[in-house]
Amino acid sequence: MSISDPEQPNVSQSWRDWLLTDTPTSRRHARIAALYQGWLSFRGNHMAMFGLFILLALVLIAALAPWIAPHDPFAQDLATRLKPPGTPGYLLGSDGLGRDILSRMIWGARITLYIVALVALVAPIAGLFVGTVAGYAGGWTDRVLMRITDIFLAFPRLVLALAFVAALGAGIENAVLAISLTAWPPYARIARAETLTIRNSDYIHAVRLQGAGPLRIITRHIWPLCISSLVVRVTLDMAGIILAAAGLGFLGLGAQPPTPEWGAMISEGRKFILDFWWVATMPGLAIFTVSLAFNLLGDGLRDVLDPKEGSQ
Repeated sequence: MSISDPEQPNVSQSWRDWLLTDTPTSRRHARIAALYQGWLSFRGNHMAMFGLFILLALVLIAALAPWIAPHDPFAQDLATRLKPPGTPGYLLGSDGLGRDILSRMIWGARITLYIVALVALVAPIAGLFVGTVAGYAGGWTDRVLMRITDIFLAFPRLVLALAFVAALGAGIENAVLAISLTAWPPYARIARAETLTIRNSDYIHAVRLQGAGPLRIITRHIWPLCISSLVVRVTLDMAGIILAAAGLGFLGLGAQPPTPEWGAMISEGRKFILDFWWVATMPGLAIFTVSLAFNLLGDGLRDVLDPKEGSQ
């Protein structure tokens, strides 16, 4: 390794010293050092690491579902219905149709991640576009877009999602679309606030004097500065999104039977809640655990990406 290479640490300099330096030698070096220092700060938050561990375990379980699920999640056996937890072959018990609850929860993790991923892709992007356009353009464009945003914010999220699903029809895809349509307004408000702060900055005026148009300014100079705030908000919103999806499934408007979706599993187990508590309790605990993990992860990311906000 060449000592004169500014991109890499020399022989007498460790990787850690190179990553923690206060005088980066290039823009790439500065980015890598900032990422490493952010990781060190995040790693020091034990609760955030616990949330990250739970979510990584969830992803691993979902990926390995065909191999680690002890039973077919759709297979019915009335001879083994309503077996209590700890029964040989049924670690978390069985439901009213004799299906293994553990297997259905493992496969349900895939549906939960599918819903979370799609909403996390659709809602923040839509909110980012609306908010930055409103904040940068100002005038009547800002007023019209923000009044539309206020209309969506005026309704409780689950009630509005129910209205959209009722219009679109039941199903996972329609539930995802309905949740996305109700989830974008907060991101639009955040992006607009960031844009109003940034658009009159000196470097934006300098870029404009160099001939950059509004599209280039928004996409190359404003969007990157809004990303960190949106990432934190997305992570903190995941718990609400999971609960909204479970609520739609519980009401029969999300995943349809016999799909092993956690909200639908709770709905199926409510008739047994007094005598066979585990049928509804086990998927409920799964929803609680994953929601808690996203909240812990979001708090940790907020401390790293927005230390001033996290210290309040």
